[in-house]
Amino acid sequence: MKIGFFELEGWEEKIIREKFKEHELRFSNEKVSPESLPTQFDFDVICVFVNSHLTADVIARFPNLKLIATRSTGFDHIDVPTCTAKGIKVAYVPGYGDNTVAEFAFGHILNLTRKLYQAIDRTKNFEEFSFTGLRGFDLKGKTIGVIGTGRIGKETIKIAKGFDMNVVAYDPFPNAEAAATLGFTYMSLENLLGQSDIITIHTPLNESTKHLINKNTVKFIKRGAYLINTARGAIVETDALVLALMDGTLGGAGLDVLEEEEDIKDEMRLLGESEIHAERVRMMLTNHALMKMSNVFITPHTAFNTKEAMERILNTTIENISGFIGGTLKNLVP
Repeated sequence: MKIGFFELEGWEEKIIREKFKEHELRFSNEKVSPESLPTQFDFDVICVFVNSHLTADVIARFPNLKLIATRSTGFDHIDVPTCTAKGIKVAYVPGYGDNTVAEFAFGHILNLTRKLYQAIDRTKNFEEFSFTGLRGFDLKGKTIGVIGTGRIGKETIKIAKGFDMNVVAYDPFPNAEAAATLGFTYMSLENLLGQSDIITIHTPLNESTKHLINKNTVKFIKRGAYLINTARGAIVETDALVLALMDGTLGGAGLDVLEEEEDIKDEMRLLGESEIHAERVRMMLTNHALMKMSNVFITPHTAFNTKEAMERILNTTIENISGFIGGTLKNLVP
């Protein structure tokens, strides 16, 4: 088979070559998208990461394609309905970073509640050794609302319990066994928003979760609560987020993802397009405004990014491709 691997860092190539000795392999550190197409299209399998954007037009470029293996849990960067219509299988990595992302979410929580960034910035950049204005609050006894109780959500709940927090959760598919074992309570989204001192999002992006937090639902948020999003940017409506931060509904936000974050990563490409969409430019400017807010801390979609998680991602992806070659399909998108 001809297999193309894209968005690689370099260290993976030796491992991949060892696992697929009998196949024709191509390696690239570039993404695959309408603006970044490869020079070769006759692959049976392509393997990508989250920065690729496999639209229907891009997929149509690969006439022999039988499998797309994404090295990620999310698969909203792939036009799955088009793949289904064409008989192309899509495999993903369902559980590489359960604890990894949950730990990172709590990094954002501690940064916000204990003003870590401001404290470090003050001593490092201003050489001012003073705690004036840096008073935070304890997590113990506070209520954390976990939106999404899948693998990552459950790991987040375990950590929250370690801090002796009260945990409430929202999920359209409640897991009664997990609630009983871990000791948390399910409730409606509106009630969760109204009771939580900290709200953390751990749900996939799909039609039902896009803009789950929006101009209507933010009205239910307990005034001064903190919002953490390490899932997908579009789960939160950006305009609603900005307004909630400006009027004090939200006390702050820790964001590892942004809506339309690809345009932030590659602004020059966006501005160089022959037809510039005003809405995309507006979103880019809004994201820049978020970056400048003193109570908002943004990281560049790096919650997954540990040595152990990247190794788990690669190993599972190799298993997915090997299984497909051997006739045993693994980890197909639901």
